[in-house]
Amino acid sequence: MKARMTAACVALFALLQAGLAAQPAHATVPRDADAAMSAFVDAFWDPEKKYFYTNSDHRVHEHAHGPEDGLYTDFWWEAQLWELVMDAYERTRSPEYRRMVDDVYAGFVAYYPDFANDFNDDLGWWALASARAYELTGDETYLNRSKELFDRIWAERDDTHGGGIWWRNDVRDQKNVATNAPAAITATKLHAATGEASYLSRARGLFAWVKENLQEDGHVHDHFEADGTLVKWDFTYNFGTYIGAAAALHEATGEASYLADARAAADWATANLTNGGTLLHEGVNDGGGFKALLVRYLNVLVTRHGQTRYLPFLQRNATQAWQHRRPSDGLMGPDWSAPAPDTFLQSLTAAAPVSMLQLVKPDGNGGLQPENGVYEAENARSEGIGGESSQPGFTGRGYLAGWNAADQALTIHVNVGRAGRHQLRFRYAAGAGAAGRRVLVNGAQAGDLRFPATQGWGQWGTAVLDGVRLARGHNTIRMELGAGNYLNLDAITLGT
Repeated sequence: MKARMTAACVALFALLQAGLAAQPAHATVPRDADAAMSAFVDAFWDPEKKYFYTNSDHRVHEHAHGPEDGLYTDFWWEAQLWELVMDAYERTRSPEYRRMVDDVYAGFVAYYPDFANDFNDDLGWWALASARAYELTGDETYLNRSKELFDRIWAERDDTHGGGIWWRNDVRDQKNVATNAPAAITATKLHAATGEASYLSRARGLFAWVKENLQEDGHVHDHFEADGTLVKWDFTYNFGTYIGAAAALHEATGEASYLADARAAADWATANLTNGGTLLHEGVNDGGGFKALLVRYLNVLVTRHGQTRYLPFLQRNATQAWQHRRPSDGLMGPDWSAPAPDTFLQSLTAAAPVSMLQLVKPDGNGGLQPENGVYEAENARSEGIGGESSQPGFTGRGYLAGWNAADQALTIHVNVGRAGRHQLRFRYAAGAGAAGRRVLVNGAQAGDLRFPATQGWGQWGTAVLDGVRLARGHNTIRMELGAGNYLNLDAITLGT
């Protein structure tokens, strides 16, 4: 994969969990999963090439890394779309999707007969998907492919930084979760398929290395640089694959510690990687598909390991995304809190919520999905504002900092259950003196808000904007510079 992008607040975690628990579980019905998959296939599948288009308009735009100058999806994207087809087949047992399982593989092999790729995570996604294809079909072609690809990436493991597989085999520049955690899942599947103890031993070793080096108390980091620098980026797919590896090892060994590892990461992610309880927007390109990995392995905890505490979270996110599909073609976008944009959509981005609908058990409820009213600033959609976590007392995983330029802004997508006037509470620090920001709601100015000086950057205050009129359902709250001066923004809370 080519793209790479702090302590959880106990009080916020309790509020989030209580807010979710107070809401009834909401999810789609089976016909919605059918409709979502049909819309995706109609938009992206080329039955002649047996390959998925990169973009819904079948034109080359950004992220043009796949076959035919990027007209078709690149290496790791197609592996994820193959997983989506398997999701649909596993849910429906439809002969159509069973044929597509074979067709996607055949179309990919036509372009990549030797699976040539220098990125071990890209190879690893195909090794993992091939192992799953064997589980579903019994076709040993897929088992043999998984074994071959796993052997190739395992050869790139060494003892640098205590173990782990390198991200690339031509330039050994980092060791990351995205290579090692999926490889651990694959190894458990190969152990189950072959009975060979070496695969389980390797899975244990890979997971132990990730746990020891790239996570702290359930908080999963991204990678080590070659020089040993730890990079603590927060991506949903890192949490997802870490959860998946721990759950797979729990299933393979029966050891309770692995399930505890999975739950710790699941609790951290569901508490800290959301806005109002909806999984955060992580951009497009590679980031557009990240949430699918977290959803996939949270669902494994629910369906295979009895962790039903995560089911309402998954169901609510499924319906949130589906309710924000665009009416023209039924496709969903990268931000599940907001209506899908009326532009071309990328296949990986559009596939993530479709996978969720295939995976998550529906409960028959649908419609508007009000959020819990807590919006962490670092999880909103910022323009040019950096994140920090160095000052004490923040909630969530950090705050936005260094905000003092006219081209910097912040947009929060919120969904409320009733139209009318609401209170907006902004938790902030203004250590350089009083600051001002312009607040716009649904494009109209709602007020110029003053943020009085605080005693320092580690001292937090609250600024309140009363009587803000919100529509029922989706709204946008945008903050622009206004009167200026530096401001650190921690969170926005909606009240009545």
